[in-house]
Amino acid sequence: MSGQVSVAQAKAEFASLVTRAESGEKIIVTRNGRPVACLGPLPRPKPIKYGDLKGLYVADDLSLPEDIIEEFYRKRAK
Repeated sequence: MSGQVSVAQAKAEFASLVTRAESGEKIIVTRNGRPVACLGPLPRPKPIKYGDLKGLYVADDLSLPEDIIEEFYRKRAK
């Protein structure tokens, strides 16, 4: 399902257009009859499955350099 609205109409009905987009509708916004933007639902996030991160390299040493740690404490003391 999709629809077209002018910029002026989109300004006047923005909240209801967002509601329509949330429910899956794609709305084309036009200016002078020419399509200029699209309002629609965001893609659903894919669930992370066990094993998706297999092969991801994580460094053995996750410590921070001393100068970074010292700067953190200096800024925190201010």
